[in-house]
Amino acid sequence: MTSDPRLFAFIGVAALLTILPGADMALVTRNVLALGRRRTTLTILGICAGCVIHATASAVGISAILATSATAYNVVKTIGAAYLVWIGIQSIKSARRPSPVAAPNNLPPRTGSLGAFLQGFLTNVLNPKVAIFYLTFLPQFISPGEPVLARSLLLASIHIAMGLVWLTAYAWFIDRLGVVLTRPAVKAWLERVTGGLLIALGARLAWERR
Repeated sequence: MTSDPRLFAFIGVAALLTILPGADMALVTRNVLALGRRRTTLTILGICAGCVIHATASAVGISAILATSATAYNVVKTIGAAYLVWIGIQSIKSARRPSPVAAPNNLPPRTGSLGAFLQGFLTNVLNPKVAIFYLTFLPQFISPGEPVLARSLLLASIHIAMGLVWLTAYAWFIDRLGVVLTRPAVKAWLERVTGGLLIALGARLAWERR
C-alpha cells in the first residue's frame, strides 16, 4: 500500500484549520456556558450537518470546475492559497483586538434540544464562507486523474470528522477549564501561532506546481 502525500498534507492543514478559533468555537463556548455541555453536543452535531451540506454541494461544483480545464484548476488552487493567507492575516489581526466576552444571556433561557441543534446548523449552513472554503480548499489536494467527486467527499468527511472530535473535546475543556481556556492572552496566542502557520502554508501552496 503506497502512502498518499497529498492526503497526509490535507490532514495536517485541515487539523490546523479545525482548531483555528472562529464562529463555531464562539458558539460552542457560549452554549456550554448557557446550556451545558450535553445540549452543546447537539449544537456541534448541527454544525457538522451544515458542513455536510456545504461539502456535498461544493464537491459537485469542484467536479464541474476540474473537468473544464487545467487552467480552471490552477485558478481555483491559487484562490485557495490566497484564502489560506487571508485567514492567517485575519487571525493575527484578531489577536491584536480585545476578545469579546461570551454573553450567555443573549440566548433564550429555555433553548431545547432542537433549538440547540438548529443554532449550530443555521450558523454554519447560512455562512457562505464555509461553501467558499470547501470550493477553494479541496482541489489543492486532488491529484490529476483521481475521481474528483469521490476524493472531494473523502476529504470533506475527514475534515468534518476532525471538527466533530475537536469541538466535542473543546466543549469538554470549556466545561472543565473554561476560566483558563477563555483568557484573552491564551486565545490571542493561539490566533497568532495558527495565523502565522496558515500564511506560510498558503504561500507554499501558491508556489507549488501541479
